[in-house]
Amino acid sequence: MKVSVSILLIALAANTAIFSASPTPSHETQLSGPTPADVDALHRPYDEILDLYVRDGLVYYYALRQERAKFDRYVATLGEVMPETLKGWSPERQLSFWINAYNAFVLRTVIDGYPIRGKSADYPSNSIRQIPGAFERRQFRVAGRMLTLDAIEKDVIGEFNDARALLALGRGAVGSPRLKSEAYTAARLDSQLQTMTSELVMNRDLVFVDIPNDRVSVNPIFSWREPIFTKSLSDRAPAVFATRSPIERSVLALIDPVLVPNEAEFVRKNTFRMVFHDFDWKLNDLTGR
Repeated sequence: MKVSVSILLIALAANTAIFSASPTPSHETQLSGPTPADVDALHRPYDEILDLYVRDGLVYYYALRQERAKFDRYVATLGEVMPETLKGWSPERQLSFWINAYNAFVLRTVIDGYPIRGKSADYPSNSIRQIPGAFERRQFRVAGRMLTLDAIEKDVIGEFNDARALLALGRGAVGSPRLKSEAYTAARLDSQLQTMTSELVMNRDLVFVDIPNDRVSVNPIFSWREPIFTKSLSDRAPAVFATRSPIERSVLALIDPVLVPNEAEFVRKNTFRMVFHDFDWKLNDLTGR
């Protein structure tokens, strides 16, 4: 195992009753051994942290908060990367850097306020949205700049013109695409992003092909970041969808290749309504505290 698990075992023991109701992690998400050699040295500590504390997109926030020194050191190193150094990297390495930074800053935001017990009626009591300005105002030092989470997503990651990268961003919520138990890395970035795309149709919080009701219900992140999705994807949808709106074509460009046969047949008839369902802002907390 890559990192000492003492504090994690203590946290688990203290929360046995809570964990008994939690889903059992799949074999796919068990600890996977040493960090792959292709992980950038900068992100190896983060890869180890994710491997230890993240299961099926859920996070042991309690344990991470108790043993946060290594994580805080990693977050600090993100601010020490010089802009000129970053510019000299390949686009894949740069994008991996920004995805990892975004996800790390979300984790940092949560554990800084954990346990979250907010009072706003607009969100669940344990939601990251109960932390004032979590996405819009709180800034982080990264690559010589001070940026909010929203700025990283829209103004930096969005400029790489690969909308799949937005599916790699864990927003600290159950309704978000899954936070992977590994760091993103330049050598495997395309396959990692393709995995996130394939998972769209496997998770009803993301895309639900509702055949009986003749509709496709999709996550609102597509509408929140419509300009990024449409710029990257709207002209890649199959011709049968040419009369649909740019954002609908963008969603279909992503999901059409990964649908199971009966869903693909239904979608290709092009008679369905596309709707955006509510986002589930409950904290993706495996600790349950």
